[in-house]
Amino acid sequence: MDYVKLGRSGLDVSRICLGTMGFGVPQPNFHQWVLNYDDSRTIIRRAYEAGVNFFDTANTYSAGTSEEFVGRALNELNDRDRLVVATKVYFRMHDGPNGMGLSRKAIHSEVDKSLKRLGMDYIDLLQIHRWDYATPIEETMAALHDLVKAGKVLYLGASAMKAYQLLRAQLTADHCGFTRFVSMQNHLNLIYREEEREMLPLCREEGVAVIPYSPLAGGRLTRDWSESTAREASDRVLHAKYDKSMENDRPIVDRLAGIATARGVPRAQAGLAWLLQKEGVTAPIVGATKIGHLDDAVAALSVKLTPEEIASLEEPYVPHAVQGAL
Repeated sequence: MDYVKLGRSGLDVSRICLGTMGFGVPQPNFHQWVLNYDDSRTIIRRAYEAGVNFFDTANTYSAGTSEEFVGRALNELNDRDRLVVATKVYFRMHDGPNGMGLSRKAIHSEVDKSLKRLGMDYIDLLQIHRWDYATPIEETMAALHDLVKAGKVLYLGASAMKAYQLLRAQLTADHCGFTRFVSMQNHLNLIYREEEREMLPLCREEGVAVIPYSPLAGGRLTRDWSESTAREASDRVLHAKYDKSMENDRPIVDRLAGIATARGVPRAQAGLAWLLQKEGVTAPIVGATKIGHLDDAVAALSVKLTPEEIASLEEPYVPHAVQGAL
């Protein structure tokens, strides 16, 4: 396993981050394909044994049960000092007023609940899951800074926003003496590259780590175009992200398949290798729900694509409608 600093911070993270949206108890109107605790624990332990020390979850994943599974499994390892645990806050967690968003009240309430579910004294990386248009950014950054000063949170990260919003948050932090964001969790893969226009250059300029989600487009990059899975059959978010661009994306998937075949590696390894070689990318968040998913992610660290292969994969891309930054 390779390790790298998380942006300009001093925090060491593995170049593969295990995403845990696929762990938890199935909930109405959320993913029905999530793994139970025993299966989740197996993958978490395999990741740890492979050298992964970076684990990403969110309070909203399976109504908090993802955090419960992650905390329970990681605490069994008795190795907290080496682990980097990331979670998120923003989406609705209860009915009525103050049930979502990034107000001071919502942030502090939800962080306390996340800590309880995780069974931990602190969160290594707390990320705002989306931009809150209803709360002044000054209030949000002040509330996050207070959590850092209280020792409940060590580092702050952002996710899925527009480049100007990230810059506004950073400037607010600088002006007020608050803690800055050290990472950006954004949507980036071979068939969705809109972040290359503004967000990636901004993150490089600001020294912000890039930890992309959906690095394999929910599996679209890993199989034949006509092949389907249980997740694809039921995941409405996956369809919303990629269905409208299917015809434009197909040539990219076909080229990836050809390069993977020529190299004798699975498509997942070739697709992740492209992302790992992208300038500024720190650690893709791999949502493994099978041991093979995790093994492919780790093996991708050893796959080095040539400039010609990268150019071939990137050449068919056409602009996409923005997905993620709302």
